[in-house]
Amino acid sequence: MLSLLTRLDAVSRSSGLAVVVLVVSNAIPLGGVLFLGWDILTLLVLYWIESGVIGLINILKMARAEAPPDPSAGSGITFSGAPGCAPMAAKAFAIPFFIFHYGLFWVVHGVFVFLLPLFAGLFSLFTPEGRLDVESGPGLLGAAISAEEILLAALALTVSHAVSFYVNFIRRGEYRRVSVMGQMARPYGRVVILHLTIIVGALLVGVLGQPIALLVLLVVLKTALDLVLHLRSHRAATD
Repeated sequence: MLSLLTRLDAVSRSSGLAVVVLVVSNAIPLGGVLFLGWDILTLLVLYWIESGVIGLINILKMARAEAPPDPSAGSGITFSGAPGCAPMAAKAFAIPFFIFHYGLFWVVHGVFVFLLPLFAGLFSLFTPEGRLDVESGPGLLGAAISAEEILLAALALTVSHAVSFYVNFIRRGEYRRVSVMGQMARPYGRVVILHLTIIVGALLVGVLGQPIALLVLLVVLKTALDLVLHLRSHRAATD
């Protein structure tokens, strides 16, 4: 195991331990699909929760970031003052802004996640006569997912992001090479690319009747894309 981690460290600029934990935690949804009967809604809710975890971890990264602003980044926002004041002023602005902006993005994303199965025809809020099913319709979404299973899988994904935060960002000193404004923008590209892929795949899976092979393929694709984006982000952080 140690030799495997050493080789992973050599071929990437991310900790080998973080890579292994990422792959293992992403394998849990695969087990859910194969052995627990997870459907597309369960996967969508799980990955939506994970995007919230990414935002929370990024707040910690922004609070720890120490590099001065990069003038070439072109953010248009500058802070002046005594040495040490500029980073603190930037954090005082950027962290609340990120919480509001990313939080709004996450809530809208969640609304779409819960509406997507309705659009795909997997659930219906209406009776066969066309009337709104007030009594049982909304409960179909809740009945389709297991809160306990999702929370356990979400905990594993949270551990993966926490390990990467500690090993790569703190112990390997990535926080010294990124500014708070630079860190503020980092999660968006990864989350948008990842979840657009998931949503497009989910629509395809739903239209085709949720065959287990496509659900497995979706989980594998998400894991592979997550790994590629993870390695790319840490390569950029060390350049």
